[in-house]
Amino acid sequence: MSENREEILADFQACTGLEDVEEAIFHLEETNWDLLRAVSRVMPPDTQAFHVRNDPDVMIVENDQDIPTVVPKPMPIEKATSVMDVGNNISIPPAKKRDFSSSSKDSFFPTASTSKQCASGSASTGPKMLTFNIKYCDRVIKIRLPDSANLNDLKQRLYNEVNVAPCRQTLSSWARMPNYEKTPFTKLMLPQENDLVLTVKSLSDGVTPEEENAVTEKLNGTYTLHVKYENKTYDLKYQGIKTILQVKSDVYTLTNIPARHQIWSGWPPNIDDNTMLALSGINYPEHEVTVRKNPQVQREKRSMPQIVQIDSDDDEFEDASESFNVDDDYFVDNDNPTKKQEPLIPENVEDELIGTITFNERFTGRYGPIHPPFFQGTLEDALKEACNKPAKDRKILALYLHHDASVLTNVFCTQLLGFESIMQILEKNFVLWGWDITFESNRQKFHTALANCLGLTAPLSLRNIPVDRLPAMVLIMKIRSATEIFNVINGNVGVNELLSTLIECVEVFSEHQSVEIKEEAERAERELVKWEQDQAYRESLEADRAKEEAKQRQEKEEQEARKKIENEKAETAAKKEAYRKEVEARLPSEPSAGLGEQTKIRFRLPKGLNIERRFSAESPLKVLLDFLVVQGYPKEEFKVISSWPRRDLTVLDENETLKELKLCPQETVILEER
Repeated sequence: MSENREEILADFQACTGLEDVEEAIFHLEETNWDLLRAVSRVMPPDTQAFHVRNDPDVMIVENDQDIPTVVPKPMPIEKATSVMDVGNNISIPPAKKRDFSSSSKDSFFPTASTSKQCASGSASTGPKMLTFNIKYCDRVIKIRLPDSANLNDLKQRLYNEVNVAPCRQTLSSWARMPNYEKTPFTKLMLPQENDLVLTVKSLSDGVTPEEENAVTEKLNGTYTLHVKYENKTYDLKYQGIKTILQVKSDVYTLTNIPARHQIWSGWPPNIDDNTMLALSGINYPEHEVTVRKNPQVQREKRSMPQIVQIDSDDDEFEDASESFNVDDDYFVDNDNPTKKQEPLIPENVEDELIGTITFNERFTGRYGPIHPPFFQGTLEDALKEACNKPAKDRKILALYLHHDASVLTNVFCTQLLGFESIMQILEKNFVLWGWDITFESNRQKFHTALANCLGLTAPLSLRNIPVDRLPAMVLIMKIRSATEIFNVINGNVGVNELLSTLIECVEVFSEHQSVEIKEEAERAERELVKWEQDQAYRESLEADRAKEEAKQRQEKEEQEARKKIENEKAETAAKKEAYRKEVEARLPSEPSAGLGEQTKIRFRLPKGLNIERRFSAESPLKVLLDFLVVQGYPKEEFKVISSWPRRDLTVLDENETLKELKLCPQETVILEER
């Protein structure tokens, strides 16, 4: 055994897949840092692919006193079926595992009779028979086959029943992959009874153009997987080219169940982890599956027997690691995508501008183009673009902080940032700036840039965010003359919570923004008047004799200024009136009572007045808003709030009908000034 414990610890974690270092050290300490014994302690014998040897040095027994004097040749160990190897476990109990309890220790080694049976190849029971109920046209064909048969055998039997050539047969819930045509049913873990639907291709020599178009549509389309776990349901969207393994990896981030410990139901039986969703045979565009944790994992750890070394000297034990020929893929997920991906920003990036450009390119390459646009520039430039502008042009600055080590990263980037409503609100009201803080050097660079922009106290609230709560979104807004952090949204949020937080931030910002816009206009007017007064005063000093003339000139200028303001107001009022008349001209007339499906809307006006009007239930929301414009209440100046559920109708899609918005058969809406 090597004395380098760090090397033993690394080998042990690689074999078992344990990520918890403390747990790994605990198992190694219990076995006196014996790698072989520690692995057998964590991974049950029936999940390991040991090569059978005629003279094994290590054997598993329940008690030291039960060690036989002559070691018989062990029976071949039944290899457990891994969830990574088979894509579906449709209500199938897990593979039968060897019982190590005291009641079964006598049967651990084969007896003479059982050895003869094994040698002769005979078994006490016959092959398992599977029943296939195949619906074809208006009949159901029942076919029974042994589990040693394959799909070709099933199609041949169907050919004998319905006289349809196997090449023209297509079975539902069966992946469109030819490598499963000759796979025995035993490897697919099919249930005892299977319900399938037979369809017939129109061409006998291949796939029809319609089928090719259907497959192409599924490859380019989006699947919605409703993944049920315990009392929760996750709606995950994937393109058809995504594989089953990528789905399992994402479910690991949501449920904390490693892919090798996941037991699924709902997948077609003849798939593996590399099968694409479009070729797996699942329903398009929505499909329901269920996942749960393998209950045997903890049970096997508790009931792990002792490992005893027999007749082995030091030299022989040094070679014991060579006999541990376990397939690494069985224990470790070698297809972990995060290990092969480049960081969004390289370590020790010097130029902040280059860092943001690299971040945007690699983010799009990793998570796809469906995400809100990131500002490409330094943090100082992003702050100027969002906050250092007149009040009417300001936006909120959102800093997205990324970390590759967080399990929440993939779901946050693909599901939350790719959500349509979130993208819309970010594009309209925010300037989004992204940075990767996976490396400590880049984290320090970010904190330095933030301190330079907002002061030394700003980075303090962001230094202690744990990695498991990243990524984070920092919301910064300018209110009055102060630019401060308004809120920090951690990555462990749902879509609704993130959306509501962003909406709340926008509402607070809009409220202050409207006040500042008004104050800036008043300030500009006061400065104009002050300038005029100063100019008049200077002129009065220059010519005392022309004081009266200057006074008259000043009054004239003031009168012209007031007239100019009045003209502008009149012009604005004229534009509003012209727009109102234009809307009034295209507004549909009020439908007669009882003519078609209608809804009656009552409007509560700001001054306590009420008006009512009938609308057609199929009228779009725009008709209702146009009616309010005609009444003198445009949506730019007033919010239209529905009573239950409370929502602002002015921010909804104007093309949706009143019936779709559930404003039928009657509704009361409230007008509030913005």
